[in-house]
Amino acid sequence: MEKRGGRRRLRRVLITLAVVVGVFGAAVGGSLAWWWTSADISTVGKVRFADELAVPPLARSTVDRDGTRVFDLRMRAGTTEFRKGVATPTWGFDGSHLGPTLRAKRGERVAVRVRNALDEASSVHWHGMHLPAAMDGGPHQTVAAGSAWTPRWTVDQPAATLWYHPHPHGATERHVRRGLAGMFLLDDEDSERLKLPKTYGVDDLPVMVQDVTFDGAEFDHGHRFLANSGFLGERTMVNGTLDPYAEVRDERVRLRLLNASTARIYTFGFADDRPFALVGTDGGLLPEPASMGRVQLSPGERAEIVVTVRPGERTVLRSYPWRQGNGWERRFDGGDDSFDVLQLRAAGRLRPSPAVPARLAADPGLGLPEAGDAVRARHFELRRSGINGRPMAMDRIDQTVTRGTTEVWTLRNGGDMTHKFHVHDVQFRVLDVDGKRPERALRGRKDTVAVPTGSTVRIRWTWTGSGRSGRCGAARTRWRCRRVRPCGSRCGSTGRPIRTSRTCTTATCCPTRTSG
Repeated sequence: MEKRGGRRRLRRVLITLAVVVGVFGAAVGGSLAWWWTSADISTVGKVRFADELAVPPLARSTVDRDGTRVFDLRMRAGTTEFRKGVATPTWGFDGSHLGPTLRAKRGERVAVRVRNALDEASSVHWHGMHLPAAMDGGPHQTVAAGSAWTPRWTVDQPAATLWYHPHPHGATERHVRRGLAGMFLLDDEDSERLKLPKTYGVDDLPVMVQDVTFDGAEFDHGHRFLANSGFLGERTMVNGTLDPYAEVRDERVRLRLLNASTARIYTFGFADDRPFALVGTDGGLLPEPASMGRVQLSPGERAEIVVTVRPGERTVLRSYPWRQGNGWERRFDGGDDSFDVLQLRAAGRLRPSPAVPARLAADPGLGLPEAGDAVRARHFELRRSGINGRPMAMDRIDQTVTRGTTEVWTLRNGGDMTHKFHVHDVQFRVLDVDGKRPERALRGRKDTVAVPTGSTVRIRWTWTGSGRSGRCGAARTRWRCRRVRPCGSRCGSTGRPIRTSRTCTTATCCPTRTSG
């Protein structure tokens, strides 16, 4: 009798446990299913486009007696009213948020007097600029609170859309997201002769796209649940403008697209699927325009496009879900997200614009090394834990590159997230992606490229720079492995070469999806 009662109690316990486990499993499964189905973000059809696009002013400059064009930039804290009546704490250059657009011509000597009025150290990196390592503004070149720094160099590269941003180690994402970023446009004689839209702020618009989430009046810096790529915001803004629209009064308008987000990848196109002409990439103009419907930009990448509008119409620049990446990335790292970014409003009467020129860059080879120029090949395995199995260390040098030589680098992503690879000081040619010819947006001058999960990208480049007064004969390349920004290269805060008097740092690369 007692045995029979004991068996009944055991059976009840087992049944209860089974019910509890089943309920728990159903709850977990339901939660996972909810997270999976609700993980994507979309603002398509939800943006009011009620605020006119802010266009950063062109930075004022003076010309010294020796012909040097001098700019002034002051990093400072302030507040910005993104939403009516709500003041958000922000940082900016010469203002409360973002910075002015610097502009210079090829051959000009430039100097930028950078002053740090913040209460912590920061830096300014000239992303895409060819310049001495001591002027690069990488993580070894921080400007202390209350201090100043004046880099000087001669502009020696083709016309291009570049940008500037902070680069302090471990804090770059936060500093950029607070508002420290701006464009640096370069012109040359060839670009000035071309009949492309070129009136800044009228038919030639800077379009700095960032994603953002608000926590009350402040920016929310938290990362999404289950995301491993960095910060992913719930909405976008352009040039610091939420719900932006731009008045267009010309038949053709040039948009200088910059992905100034710190982790998000955008695939830009128009809501009505109209084609546009891609005329430039990171480092300058293409040999000829490419008609496209989509262009994908990872953080730090740029693209110049020309779009045609008709009188009285409206069209929306949209970011579509991106194609690469694994299922987890697409679902939880922003791959399935879509955004209405900027509305273009064409006036009832438009000024006529000339057709986009059939030939753009004066040099069909874009000044990039040819196939037979490479003298060395290197392989880099990219993972979240580091490059080639080594985590980033500020005091370690991993590779040495000899000045004047051309190399082919194989970038293999063996990890679980897309990495962005950025090289300071140089422009490179993308040879192939997974053994195939790169898409048209990757055939121009590049300094930044996304390497999707499981993919292999080969690039070819020549380092022609110098460390200090041309005395560095080789480049010690520092590798930064972080999740929040690409990393810098330089010869030390004083401009002196690191380690020995004959070597200096340059061409620094990061396996990250963040801008830099």
